[in-house]
Amino acid sequence: MGRRAAVLCGAAVVMAATVTAVPAGASATDTADTFKTAPLAWKKCGTTKYPTLQCASLDVPLDHTEPRGRQITLALSRVPHTAKKYQGPLLVNPGGPGGSGLMLAGFVASALPKAVAAQYDVIGFDPRGVGRSKPAVNCKPGHFAPVRPDSLPSTPWIERANLLRAKSFARACGKKYADVLPHLNTVSAVRDMDRIRAALGAQQINYFGYSYGTYLGAVYAKLFPQRVRRAALDSVVDPTGVWYEANLAQDVAFNDRHRAFLAWVAKYDRTYGLGTDPSRVEAAWYRMRAALARTPAGEKVGAAELEDTFLPGGYYNGYWPYLAEAFASYVNDGNADPLVEAYERFGAANASDENSYSIYASVQCRDAAWSRDWQQWRTDNWSVHAKAPFMTWNNAWYNAPCAFWPQDPLPSVSITNGKVPPVLLFQSTDDAATPYQGAVTVHRQLARSSLVVERGGGNHAVTLGGNSCLDKHLAAYLADGTVPRGAGEVDAVCEARPDPKPLSSKVVSAAARGAELHRLVGFRH
Repeated sequence: MGRRAAVLCGAAVVMAATVTAVPAGASATDTADTFKTAPLAWKKCGTTKYPTLQCASLDVPLDHTEPRGRQITLALSRVPHTAKKYQGPLLVNPGGPGGSGLMLAGFVASALPKAVAAQYDVIGFDPRGVGRSKPAVNCKPGHFAPVRPDSLPSTPWIERANLLRAKSFARACGKKYADVLPHLNTVSAVRDMDRIRAALGAQQINYFGYSYGTYLGAVYAKLFPQRVRRAALDSVVDPTGVWYEANLAQDVAFNDRHRAFLAWVAKYDRTYGLGTDPSRVEAAWYRMRAALARTPAGEKVGAAELEDTFLPGGYYNGYWPYLAEAFASYVNDGNADPLVEAYERFGAANASDENSYSIYASVQCRDAAWSRDWQQWRTDNWSVHAKAPFMTWNNAWYNAPCAFWPQDPLPSVSITNGKVPPVLLFQSTDDAATPYQGAVTVHRQLARSSLVVERGGGNHAVTLGGNSCLDKHLAAYLADGTVPRGAGEVDAVCEARPDPKPLSSKVVSAAARGAELHRLVGFRH
């Protein structure tokens, strides 16, 4: 984290190859092809935005060590290929864990160049427990109902209230899903992906994942390297920090990104009237937070909900104009209505969000070891809060159920891989959700991978969001396997697009594709 591209050199290009190695320790129980399934029954499920979308379902084992035992159901989507040249299935994943991928298939197929998309069956899926897959997990409906306790544990009472929420959520998951919880983890999701491959009748898959989807793809490549044809990973999770350290690193990065937003507000003082000095704008934001902690706006937006509302601005700068207008209206005019509207748009949790969070917690708490010593959490988070106050404690409470999780953690997975074909990585230098160093680490761990950097960019999930330079690299890779090759840690550099301007009809239109992407990818990855 904090590391930035130092070697920005000219690049040659090479062509991605395939490999046929078998994953270490593979056995008949690891091979999805051993268990025959009925052909997928695709049915039309198109929407106005994605009219060619088709849907199907696939039964997979709840426990992959008992392949003939209890089955659960995965929801799948597809935009079928239309070109004579067919390059196989392209599985796509928006991240999370807990993100639904059904509509992402439609988005990717429509956002890629037509000639490239036409060569693939673009396959979306809801991972186990998510969305339309069955069972869909929702541990505790209403967990994020406003107004929650202040996230900053400035008194013992506030800390106890937040601890009670975390313990209650973990206990509810364990009681409601005792039979399912042991099997909600990344490795099980990866084995589901190989079942999807087999059901599609494909010897290999192509893969495109955002955020946590980069980790999912890297673990798939580790377990099934011979099944990977191509893989593009955008906004790369650092596998060495899964997951406790990764969240602490996020806190610092999100604070930096929040300050970038506040500096942008100061730049447009003529529009927002909050001052030209970023430090004064920041002070105004924290005064707003303190006021909302005392008196929530509209009986909905307290301090914790304010943080929820502004967090999406750390993922995507296209939201900055909307957040700035709400901020300015509250501070300058005493009008909380735009702030409540912003909360309902960006921060409020519906049933789908509750499902996503339940899977997020279930997977992350099971994937790797978390400290069970709350004193360590307290010490670490106060230490980080001292330099990064924006989201540190909000993020701590979001992950705190893992300190009390009813399942023991699984061994962590090393993604180091010399058998997989060339993988293409994309990363912005100032990404908060998956800080830059994670991409450098994965670049080193995946032999023959290539890293494309968006220099000066702070958005999360950057391909197919409007940067034509990044999109050209992705399209070339999917078209014929072309990857850039440089002499240093970075293989190609694309300049970031300018930050947005205050709201106008022209700006809203230009940002439409980026907004759609970030709606699908979501937050909290």
